[in-house]
Amino acid sequence: MSKRKGKAIGDATAVKSRRVTAVGIDDAPDDTNHQRPSSSSFSLSATGDIGLIESVTLKNFMCHHLLGPFQFGPNVNFIVGNNGSGKSAILTALIVGLGGKATFTNRGASLKDFVKTGENSADITVKLRNRGPDAYKRDVYGDSISIEQRIFCDGSRNCRLRNKAGLLISNKKEELTAILDHFNVQLDNPVSILNQEMSKQFLHSKNESDKYKFFMKATLLEQMKRDYIHIKHTKTVTRQQVERQEECLKDLKHEFLQKKERYDNLSSFSEMKAVLENLKKAMAWCLVREKEQFVQQLKEDIEKEENNYKPQDNLQLGQTRVTQVENKLQDVKSRFDSLRDEQESLSRDNHKLKEQMKTISKAHKEQELVYFRALNKLKQSEQEQDLLQEKINKAKTSVSLNSDVQTEYAKQQKKISDLKEQLAELEKTCSQLNEEIKNKHQALLKGKEERDKLRLEERNIHVLCAAKVKRKNQLLASRSNKLKRFGEHVPDLLDSIAEAYAKKRFLKKPVGPIGVCISLKDPALAVAIECCLRSFMKAFCCDNYKDEAVLQELMSRYYPKGSRPQIIVSPFSDKVYNIHGRKAYHPEYPSVLDMIAAANPVIINCLIDMRGIESILIIKEKDKARKVMQHGRPPKNCREAFTVEGDQVFPNRYYTSEFSMAKYLGGDIETELSMLESDLENHQAQLSRFQLHVTSVSEQIVSMESQLNSTVMTLKKTLASVNQIKASISELETAGEDQIDDISSLEEVAQEYRQKIEAEKQAVHEAKVELDKHQKMAEDVESEYASVRERVDQLPDHMEPLRDEQLKLENECMKHERNLKILENKLKSHEENIQAMKSDLAQREDELQEYVAKASEISPERQQVTGSTKSIDTEITRLKKRIKVYESSHGQHEQVVREYAEALSLYRQKTNQVRDLRRFIDRLDNIMSDRQNRYKVMRRSLSVRCKLYFNNFLIKMNCCGSMVFDHNNETLSISVKPPGREEDGVSDMRSLSGGERSFSTVCFMLSLWEITESPFRCLDEFDVYMDMHNRRICLDLLLELSERQHLRQFVFITPLTTSNLPKTRLIKIHHLQDPERVRSEARDEDV
Repeated sequence: MSKRKGKAIGDATAVKSRRVTAVGIDDAPDDTNHQRPSSSSFSLSATGDIGLIESVTLKNFMCHHLLGPFQFGPNVNFIVGNNGSGKSAILTALIVGLGGKATFTNRGASLKDFVKTGENSADITVKLRNRGPDAYKRDVYGDSISIEQRIFCDGSRNCRLRNKAGLLISNKKEELTAILDHFNVQLDNPVSILNQEMSKQFLHSKNESDKYKFFMKATLLEQMKRDYIHIKHTKTVTRQQVERQEECLKDLKHEFLQKKERYDNLSSFSEMKAVLENLKKAMAWCLVREKEQFVQQLKEDIEKEENNYKPQDNLQLGQTRVTQVENKLQDVKSRFDSLRDEQESLSRDNHKLKEQMKTISKAHKEQELVYFRALNKLKQSEQEQDLLQEKINKAKTSVSLNSDVQTEYAKQQKKISDLKEQLAELEKTCSQLNEEIKNKHQALLKGKEERDKLRLEERNIHVLCAAKVKRKNQLLASRSNKLKRFGEHVPDLLDSIAEAYAKKRFLKKPVGPIGVCISLKDPALAVAIECCLRSFMKAFCCDNYKDEAVLQELMSRYYPKGSRPQIIVSPFSDKVYNIHGRKAYHPEYPSVLDMIAAANPVIINCLIDMRGIESILIIKEKDKARKVMQHGRPPKNCREAFTVEGDQVFPNRYYTSEFSMAKYLGGDIETELSMLESDLENHQAQLSRFQLHVTSVSEQIVSMESQLNSTVMTLKKTLASVNQIKASISELETAGEDQIDDISSLEEVAQEYRQKIEAEKQAVHEAKVELDKHQKMAEDVESEYASVRERVDQLPDHMEPLRDEQLKLENECMKHERNLKILENKLKSHEENIQAMKSDLAQREDELQEYVAKASEISPERQQVTGSTKSIDTEITRLKKRIKVYESSHGQHEQVVREYAEALSLYRQKTNQVRDLRRFIDRLDNIMSDRQNRYKVMRRSLSVRCKLYFNNFLIKMNCCGSMVFDHNNETLSISVKPPGREEDGVSDMRSLSGGERSFSTVCFMLSLWEITESPFRCLDEFDVYMDMHNRRICLDLLLELSERQHLRQFVFITPLTTSNLPKTRLIKIHHLQDPERVRSEARDEDV
C-alpha cells in the first residue's frame, strides 16, 4: 500500500511491522491432510472481530442501477453469476468505497468512469465490523462502521463515516485512512484484493522481476524497503546539515579560542612556561605512542600475511589439476600406443595370413592331384578286374585249345617288350605334365594376386577422384560465395545465426567459422597453418553455454549429429590475452600467432586457449625444423613446430603431412581448380591404365586357367593310357604262364583284385576327406584374412580422434603448467612480501627505541597522552603565541573576562547541540542497521515459508515445482511440472495450459495468504481457465485454508457452478441475476 500522508516515519514503520507477522519455518503447512474439509469442521465461533465486510451496496455504479445490499458472511462467501451480472463490479466498488484510487481497480483511469451513463453520481456503501477489544473507537462508532462514498461525473467524490446507529461521525479522508490502518486493510495489496486484470497480468508475465515485485508488494516488504530508503535519505540530509553546523562551529570555536587566549594571558607567565614544558614532554611521548601503534599494526599485518594460506592452497590445487591432466594424457597415450601396437600386430598377422593362405592354397592343389591320382588308380584296378574276369571266362571256354603254344609265347614276349617301352615313355610324359601343372598353378596364383592388388588400387583411385570432384564443386560454388569452401551449408547456417541474434535468442552473437575470420600474413604458409589448426578451421566460438545450446539447435537443421562443426565456449573479451612469458620466441622463426591476423580478438583468444598457437613455431625447411626441435633443447616455451609442407615436428617424434595444398586458406581459386582438373585427368588416365591392366591380367588368368585345365586333362588321358598299357602287360604276362594255371588260381587272383579295389576305394575316400579339410582351411584362413584386413582399415579412424584428444590434452597440460608457474611466482612474491615486512618491522623497532630514548631524556617518567601530535603541536604553537602576546601587552581585565564568559557559554551550547545530533545520527545508524538485518531475516523467512506452502499446494495436485528467490537481483522464478511430465526439463508457467497456470496462480496466492495478515481476502474469477478437476482441487484448497484461518473473511468471485460445495452456514453463496440484455434475449427466445 502507498505511504499514508501526514504520518511520521516512526509511526509508519511501526504500522508496517505490525501488518506482517514473521513466524518461524516450523509453521509451514502439513501436507499429510489433502482431503476436502467437511462441514462439521467449521465452527460458528470461528469469526473475526474487526475489519470484516458486513455488507456492500451499489447505486448507479458502472452499468448497474442498483446492486445489493449484499450481506457477507464472516468466513467464506461465493459471488456467482454470468458475465455482466456485476460480480467484478462489487469488487471494484469495494476498492473505491474504501477510498482506493481508480487505478487500483484496473477498470478505469478516473472515478468518473464508474458513474453510470446518464446519471450525475454513483453511491457506494460499505459496512465494516468493529467488535472486540481491538475495535476502533468503539464508544464512537459502535459494533460497525459504515463508509459512504459518492462519486460525481467530474471525477470528484466525498466520504461520510457513520456509526452503527447511522449518525455521521466524520467526512475526513484522514479518519478513513486511520480506520483502514487500524484494521490492517491494504487496498492496493493483491493479497487482500486480486482482481481479473492483476491475475491475468501475473498469468502472462514473462519477467521474473515482475513476479518478485508482486511478492514484495504482497508481503509489504516493498513498502518497508521504501520507508528505509526514505529514512536513509532524511538521515543523509540531516547529516549534511550537521556538517554545515560543524563548519560554523569551527568559526565560533576560533572566536572563542581567541577570547580564551586573551583570558588565559591574564594568568602568570610561569604557569604558561610550565604548561609549555609539559606539552613538550607530552609531545615526545605522543610520538613514541604513535610509533608503537605503527609497529603493532605492522606486526598484525605480518601475522595476517603469515596466516594467509591461500597461495599455498592455490598452488596445491594447480598441482592437482596438472597431475589429473597428465594422468588423462598418459591414458590417451597408452590407448593410442595400444592401438598402434595393435595396428603393427595386425599388419604382421595380415602378412602371415597372406603367406599361410598361399601355403594352404598350394597344399589344396596338391591334395587335389592326390585325389585325382587315387581316383584314376581305382578306375585302373576296376578295369584290370574286368579283364581278369574276362580271362577267366575265356579260360573256361578254351581249355582244349593248346596247339602251337611255343610260337604264341614268343609273340607275347615281344609284345610285352614293346608295351614296356611305351609305358616308360608315358610315365616320363606324366612327370613332365605334373611339373608343368605345378608351374602353371603358381603362375595362376601370382596372376590373381596381381589382379587383386590392381583392383584395390583402382578402388583407391575412385575414392580420390570422388574427393577431388567434391572439392572441385566446393571451389566452383565458392566463386560466388567464399563461405562454401567450409561446407555447402555454412552460408545458410550463418543466416540462421544472424536471424536468431536479431530475435534476441543469443546473449552474444557466435563467431565463426574460425577459418573465415583469420587471414595469413604469408600466403605460402597456408598448408602449415591448416595442418596446425585442423578441425578448428570450421569451429564456432560462443560466449556462454546458453548460446551454445541455441547454436547446437541451429546446426541440427543442416548437419547430422556426428558431423557438426566444433563449438568452443569461452567468455568473449575485447582484448587479446597477455601472453608475455609463455610465448615461444626464436630470432629466426615466427610463431603461428605471429603469422595470422584476425579483426576479432575472440578468434585469437580461442586459438590460444584451444591450440596454444603462441607456443608453435613455423620453420619452413624440414632439415632446419628437425635441427631446431630435435638436435638439442627446443626454444623456450616451444612444444612443437610445423614446416611449410605441413609436417608436424615434436622434440621426440615427426609426423608427415597428408595434405599438399591448402583447402580453406588458399587464395587463388582458379589455380587450385586447374590443379584439381589436372589431377582428375591424371587420375582418370591412371584409372584407364589400371582398367586395361586389370582386363589384360584377367584375360591372362582365364588363359592360364584354360591351359591348366587342358594340361590336367592331358595328364588324366596319359595316366589312363599308362593304366591301360600296364593292364595289357599284365594280361600278356598272365597269358604266357603255364597252361597248368587252372581256373581256380585265376579266381584267387580275382579275389585279390577285389580286395585291392576295396583298399583303393578307402584311399579315394580318405583323399576326398583330406581335400575337403584343405578346402575348409583355405576358406577359414581367407575369412580371417578379410576380418584382419577390415580391422586394419578401421584402426586409423579410431586413432585419429585419440590423436586430436592427445593434442587437446597436451594444450590443456601446457595451460595448467603455465598457471602453475604463475601460482609459484605468486607464492614466492607472498613470501618475499612477508620477509620485506619483517625487515621493515625491525627497522621500525630500532626507530622506536631511538624515540623512547629521546623521550626519556626529555621526561624520565612516561606521560599518559590522549591527544594527537597535531593537536599538541597546535597547542604548543598557540601557547608560544600567547606567551609572546603576554610579553608584548595586556588587555582590560573586566572586559576580557566578560567576553570570555559569553564566548564560552555560546561555544558550549552549540557544541552540545552538535554532539547530541551526532549521537542521535549514530544511534539512528545502529537502529537502521539492526532494522535492515531484521528486514533481511524477515524477507528470507517469508520467502522460505512461501516456497514450502507453494510446494505443499502443488503436491495436492500431484505436481512438482519450485520457487527460486534471488534477492540480490530481485527476481522470482516459478517452475511447475504437471503430472506425467516430471522427466521434462525445467518449465516455467508459460509452458503450462490455461487451467494449470490458473491453478499455479491460486497456489501462489494461497502461499502468500499463509504468510500475510489481512481481515478479508478477495479473489476474482480465479477458476475461469481451469478444468473441473483442477477447479475441484482448488476449491478444496481454498476451503481448507479458510478453515485454518477461521478469523479471516474470504470472498471468491466465479462464473461457474458451486453445486459441489459442502452445505454449511459458514459458506454463503450470493447468486446474481443475469444482466437485463441477457434476460430480454431469453424472453425473446421463449416467445
